[in-house]
Amino acid sequence: MPRKVVHKKAQRGAVATIETVDDIRAAARALRKLCPVMRRVHDLVGDPPLRRNVSGFVGLAQVVVSQQLSIASAGAIWKRTAAAVDPFDAETLLLSEDATLRAAGLSRGKIKTLRAMAAAQVSGALRFDQTVSAEELREALLAISGIGPWTADIYTMFCLGDVDGFAAGDLALQIAVQRAFGLAERPTARALEEIAERWRPWRGVAARLLWAFYAHRDPLP
Repeated sequence: MPRKVVHKKAQRGAVATIETVDDIRAAARALRKLCPVMRRVHDLVGDPPLRRNVSGFVGLAQVVVSQQLSIASAGAIWKRTAAAVDPFDAETLLLSEDATLRAAGLSRGKIKTLRAMAAAQVSGALRFDQTVSAEELREALLAISGIGPWTADIYTMFCLGDVDGFAAGDLALQIAVQRAFGLAERPTARALEEIAERWRPWRGVAARLLWAFYAHRDPLP
């Protein structure tokens, strides 16, 4: 029997997490009861994929590398970057030459962000251990040059597996919600945050369903 996903407030780094496909199924069932639009989306696209990535410095670096890139391009660049910076940790990255990182396919902006991340971790300003609360981690991430709300949200969703994580600033999510709800205009990040309140505490799975709906392109039944 699928284990029940229990939502709990984030404290000292503890959040309800998505660990398995059974967690996705359980949350999708809960969303169907909460929102008729989500029920129709789920009917169309089925259970969304797990999409769970590693956490810590490596996971955050992968999110940064993927910014504004297709999945295929991001994967190729990350593979070259990980090979160039071996082992992939903050200290090794800081010692790597810019030319080496550019040869892996990283832009100057992403190199700057990765170096800022590495410096923050080495200094202790950025910590990934369990004593850091979700709010403290987010604050530390947003203090790093080149990391904005989207990057922090995606890290929370896919690297920490927060079942209620949500990236309201994501363009694909905004378009998917516009289509699903038949809105005249694409919602702003603020407007999407308000719409997403109805999906708590399962916004992370609602986002996965909406991304699947965005890629599906067919209208709701």
